[in-house]
Amino acid sequence: MTAPIVLETDRHLKWPAFDRLEYALMILCGICLTGFTLSTLIDVVTRESGHPLLFLQEVTSTFFTYGVFVGASVATRRNDHLFLSALTEKMTGATRRFFEVFNRSVVLLVGLFMVWFGWQNVITGLGSFRMPSMLPMSYLYLGIPMCGALVALFSLEQIVNGLRNGFTPIIGDGPARDVSAGAAGDIGL
Repeated sequence: MTAPIVLETDRHLKWPAFDRLEYALMILCGICLTGFTLSTLIDVVTRESGHPLLFLQEVTSTFFTYGVFVGASVATRRNDHLFLSALTEKMTGATRRFFEVFNRSVVLLVGLFMVWFGWQNVITGLGSFRMPSMLPMSYLYLGIPMCGALVALFSLEQIVNGLRNGFTPIIGDGPARDVSAGAAGDIGL
Protein backbone atom coordinates (compact mmCIF):
# COMPACT_ATOMS: atom_id res chain seq x y z
CA MET A 1 0.00 0.00 0.00
CA THR A 2 1.33 3.41 -0.89
CA ALA A 3 1.24 6.45 1.32
CA PRO A 4 -1.20 9.21 0.36
CA ILE A 5 0.26 11.97 -1.76
CA VAL A 6 -1.24 14.69 0.45
CA LEU A 7 -0.60 14.76 4.17
CA GLU A 8 -3.78 14.73 6.24
CA THR A 9 -2.58 17.89 8.00
CA ASP A 10 -2.78 19.69 4.63
CA ARG A 11 -5.87 18.02 3.14
CA HIS A 12 -8.14 20.94 4.13
CA LEU A 13 -6.18 23.23 1.77
CA LYS A 14 -6.29 20.91 -1.25
CA TRP A 15 -8.82 19.60 -3.71
CA PRO A 16 -8.61 15.83 -4.25
CA ALA A 17 -9.05 16.40 -8.00
CA PHE A 18 -5.48 17.77 -8.18
CA ASP A 19 -3.86 14.85 -6.32
CA ARG A 20 -3.26 12.87 -9.51
CA LEU A 21 -1.78 15.96 -11.17
CA GLU A 22 0.57 16.45 -8.23
CA TYR A 23 1.57 12.78 -8.39
CA ALA A 24 2.25 13.01 -12.13
CA LEU A 25 4.30 16.18 -11.64
CA MET A 26 6.35 14.51 -8.91
CA ILE A 27 7.11 11.59 -11.22
CA LEU A 28 8.00 14.00 -14.03
CA CYS A 29 10.31 15.86 -11.65
CA GLY A 30 12.02 12.57 -10.76
CA ILE A 31 12.42 11.74 -14.45
CA CYS A 32 13.97 15.17 -15.07
CA LEU A 33 16.37 14.77 -12.14
CA THR A 34 17.38 11.29 -13.29
CA GLY A 35 17.77 12.45 -16.91
CA PHE A 36 19.83 15.43 -15.81
CA THR A 37 22.11 13.28 -13.68
CA LEU A 38 22.59 10.57 -16.31
CA SER A 39 23.15 12.97 -19.18
CA THR A 40 25.72 14.89 -17.11
CA LEU A 41 27.51 11.65 -16.21
CA ILE A 42 27.57 10.48 -19.82
CA ASP A 43 28.72 13.92 -20.96
CA VAL A 44 31.66 13.88 -18.52
CA VAL A 45 32.64 10.30 -19.42
CA THR A 46 32.51 10.92 -23.18
CA ARG A 47 34.46 14.17 -22.90
CA GLU A 48 37.14 12.57 -20.75
CA SER A 49 37.42 9.67 -23.19
CA GLY A 50 38.09 12.13 -26.00
CA HIS A 51 34.83 11.42 -27.86
CA PRO A 52 32.38 14.08 -26.70
CA LEU A 53 28.72 13.87 -27.67
CA LEU A 54 27.76 17.46 -28.39
CA PHE A 55 24.00 16.98 -28.08
CA LEU A 56 24.32 15.97 -24.40
CA GLN A 57 24.69 19.56 -23.22
CA GLU A 58 21.38 20.37 -24.87
CA VAL A 59 19.75 17.32 -23.29
CA THR A 60 21.21 18.19 -19.89
CA SER A 61 20.02 21.80 -19.98
CA THR A 62 16.54 20.68 -21.06
CA PHE A 63 16.23 18.19 -18.21
CA PHE A 64 17.56 20.79 -15.79
CA THR A 65 15.19 23.52 -16.96
CA TYR A 66 12.08 21.37 -16.89
CA GLY A 67 13.15 19.82 -13.57
CA VAL A 68 13.35 23.27 -12.01
CA PHE A 69 9.97 24.44 -13.29
CA VAL A 70 8.13 21.17 -12.62
CA GLY A 71 9.70 21.08 -9.16
CA ALA A 72 8.60 24.65 -8.45
CA SER A 73 5.04 23.71 -9.39
CA VAL A 74 4.99 20.72 -7.05
CA ALA A 75 6.66 22.72 -4.28
CA THR A 76 3.90 25.31 -4.51
CA ARG A 77 1.16 22.72 -4.00
CA ARG A 78 3.05 21.05 -1.16
CA ASN A 79 4.03 24.37 0.49
CA ASP A 80 7.66 23.27 0.25
CA HIS A 81 8.78 26.48 -1.43
CA LEU A 82 10.09 29.74 -0.05
CA PHE A 83 7.05 30.77 1.93
CA LEU A 84 6.78 32.93 5.01
CA SER A 85 5.01 30.28 7.09
CA ALA A 86 7.10 30.88 10.21
CA LEU A 87 5.59 34.34 10.42
CA THR A 88 1.98 33.16 10.26
CA GLU A 89 2.24 29.97 12.35
CA LYS A 90 2.02 31.92 15.61
CA MET A 91 -0.86 34.13 14.47
CA THR A 92 -4.57 33.49 14.93
CA GLY A 93 -7.87 34.89 13.73
CA ALA A 94 -8.24 37.63 11.18
CA THR A 95 -4.54 38.58 11.36
CA ARG A 96 -3.47 35.08 10.38
CA ARG A 97 -6.11 34.87 7.65
CA PHE A 98 -4.93 38.20 6.18
CA PHE A 99 -1.25 37.19 6.09
CA GLU A 100 -1.98 33.67 4.78
CA VAL A 101 -4.04 35.14 1.93
CA PHE A 102 -1.46 37.88 1.34
CA ASN A 103 1.44 35.40 1.15
CA ARG A 104 -0.41 33.11 -1.23
CA SER A 105 -1.60 36.07 -3.30
CA VAL A 106 2.00 37.15 -3.83
CA VAL A 107 2.85 33.62 -5.03
CA LEU A 108 -0.27 33.69 -7.25
CA LEU A 109 0.86 37.00 -8.74
CA VAL A 110 4.34 35.61 -9.41
CA GLY A 111 2.72 32.66 -11.18
CA LEU A 112 0.67 34.98 -13.37
CA PHE A 113 3.79 37.01 -14.23
CA MET A 114 5.51 33.77 -15.17
CA VAL A 115 2.65 32.94 -17.53
CA TRP A 116 2.69 36.38 -19.16
CA PHE A 117 6.43 36.93 -19.52
CA GLY A 118 7.15 33.24 -20.09
CA TRP A 119 4.79 33.23 -23.04
CA GLN A 120 6.59 36.26 -24.43
CA ASN A 121 9.84 34.29 -24.16
CA VAL A 122 8.24 31.36 -25.98
CA ILE A 123 7.18 33.61 -28.86
CA THR A 124 10.59 35.31 -28.99
CA GLY A 125 12.31 31.93 -28.86
CA LEU A 126 10.77 30.90 -32.17
CA GLY A 127 13.47 32.95 -33.89
CA SER A 128 16.40 31.44 -31.96
CA PHE A 129 17.69 27.90 -32.38
CA ARG A 130 19.65 25.51 -30.18
CA MET A 131 22.78 23.86 -31.44
CA PRO A 132 23.30 21.15 -32.62
CA SER A 133 19.62 20.12 -32.92
CA MET A 134 18.45 23.38 -34.52
CA LEU A 135 15.21 23.17 -32.49
CA PRO A 136 13.67 26.55 -31.62
CA MET A 137 14.49 27.83 -28.14
CA SER A 138 10.75 27.97 -27.52
CA TYR A 139 10.62 24.34 -26.43
CA LEU A 140 13.02 25.19 -23.62
CA TYR A 141 11.09 28.31 -22.62
CA LEU A 142 7.72 26.57 -22.62
CA GLY A 143 8.36 25.37 -19.07
CA ILE A 144 8.09 28.93 -17.74
CA PRO A 145 4.42 29.66 -18.57
CA MET A 146 3.46 26.05 -17.77
CA CYS A 147 5.02 26.41 -14.32
CA GLY A 148 3.39 29.81 -13.84
CA ALA A 149 -0.06 28.42 -14.67
CA LEU A 150 0.38 25.56 -12.18
CA VAL A 151 1.77 27.86 -9.48
CA ALA A 152 -1.19 30.21 -9.94
CA LEU A 153 -3.66 27.32 -9.91
CA PHE A 154 -2.22 25.74 -6.76
CA SER A 155 -2.04 29.12 -4.99
CA LEU A 156 -5.66 29.84 -5.86
CA GLU A 157 -6.62 26.38 -4.59
CA GLN A 158 -5.01 27.11 -1.23
CA ILE A 159 -6.53 30.58 -0.95
CA VAL A 160 -10.06 29.34 -1.64
CA ASN A 161 -9.78 26.31 0.63
CA GLY A 162 -8.02 28.30 3.35
CA LEU A 163 -10.81 30.87 3.41
CA ARG A 164 -13.40 28.08 3.54
CA ASN A 165 -11.69 25.72 6.00
CA GLY A 166 -9.13 27.86 7.81
CA PHE A 167 -5.39 27.83 7.24
CA THR A 168 -4.37 26.03 10.44
CA PRO A 169 -3.16 22.46 9.79
CA ILE A 170 -5.29 19.56 10.99
CA ILE A 171 -3.59 17.97 14.00
CA GLY A 172 -4.65 14.65 15.51
CA ASP A 173 -8.38 13.92 15.35
CA GLY A 174 -9.51 17.42 14.45
CA PRO A 175 -8.42 20.88 13.42
CA ALA A 176 -6.11 22.85 15.62
CA ARG A 177 -7.78 25.72 17.40
CA ASP A 178 -7.96 28.75 15.13
CA VAL A 179 -10.45 31.56 15.07
CA SER A 180 -9.98 31.99 11.32
CA ALA A 181 -11.43 28.52 10.61
CA GLY A 182 -14.91 29.70 11.47
CA ALA A 183 -14.54 33.01 9.72
CA ALA A 184 -15.59 31.66 6.32
CA GLY A 185 -19.22 32.37 7.16
CA ASP A 186 -18.36 36.04 7.62
CA ILE A 187 -17.36 36.40 3.97
CA GLY A 188 -20.15 34.37 2.43
CA LEU A 189 -18.20 31.24 1.40
